Amino acid sequence: MNATSPSSDATGPAPGGTSAPAPGRVVLLTTSHRVAPGLLSWPAWQALRDADRVLCADGAHPQLPYLTEAGIRVDEASPTAEELVAACAEGEAGGRTVVVITSGEGEPALTDGLARLAGSGRVQMPELELLPASYDLPGARLLDLVQVMDRIRAECPWSSQQTHQGLAKYGIEEAYELVEAIEEGDRDELREELGDVLLQVVFHARIAEEDPDTPFSIDDVAAGIITKLIHRHPHVFGDETASTPEEVKAHWLRTKAIEKQRTSITEGIPMGQPGLALAAKLASRVRTAGLEVPLPLPKGDDRIGYELLALAVRAEADGVDPEAALRAAGRAYRDAIREGEGIADTGAGTVTEG
Repeated sequence: MNATSPSSDATGPAPGGTSAPAPGRVVLLTTSHRVAPGLLSWPAWQALRDADRVLCADGAHPQLPYLTEAGIRVDEASPTAEELVAACAEGEAGGRTVVVITSGEGEPALTDGLARLAGSGRVQMPELELLPASYDLPGARLLDLVQVMDRIRAECPWSSQQTHQGLAKYGIEEAYELVEAIEEGDRDELREELGDVLLQVVFHARIAEEDPDTPFSIDDVAAGIITKLIHRHPHVFGDETASTPEEVKAHWLRTKAIEKQRTSITEGIPMGQPGLALAAKLASRVRTAGLEVPLPLPKGDDRIGYELLALAVRAEADGVDPEAALRAAGRAYRDAIREGEGIADTGAGTVTEG
């Protein structure tokens, strides 16, 4: 994006009849710290090589060693807008190009100063250009999250003492809150709860790095799921074809069965999950395997659990998630309770439990 001031082409004799130096050019070169240093765009390298001066306020900027290696001299300086304009006009001819290396957010104070200077009409402004030298790739902010988690783990008195076991309950809570946000249809809540679930993944991976025997990192976690996804999608990454969701599911089940080599269809089902979800999962495994397994008969006076089991199996056969169905009914019941409380409040004052 070029941002040239209205007076940048105004050349002419200076007071006393002498020619004024040409205004020159200022390039604000923005770089992303999330991209490996040295990976700059070709226009950025051209601007750096053609510049009369290259400035950078941060002497520890990650790009500097690579620019030095490429033979580009960078002066550590933090010029004001006036100093930058003067640098462009140095020498008898002026017309110098000065490149200022900034972070991805740019230099707001400097750009504001240049804008005020241009609007004042007091000086002949150089050409102003904002040149992105490197761009964030999709997922780049995940790198920031990993860095933030590293610091929290090292410096926070609470976070530094956490274990996988201690955090387990939060994983369950955050998963339920995510499901609630999905079912409520609240987009802002959905985004926030996805972040909370992501935090659990990054937190556990950070703790796992410290294990003395079998450490692993967030990169190992990502590598594992990448390998699994590619292997279980041969219709995307391989030679197989699938044109319907049913064919995709069949591919998934076949590859999963080969990977797991289970001796029973019940292996891998977490028995600690909510009861209706557990019943539906067992029923799904039975149906997918094509087995005919009769429901167990009630023992003694315990009939309710077996009746709930039968309802969950029937719901799964009808394509209904019994957990989601019961939560929906629960929300309707909650709304009815609130409505009842409102009626009671209106007619008889404060509601109290009997």
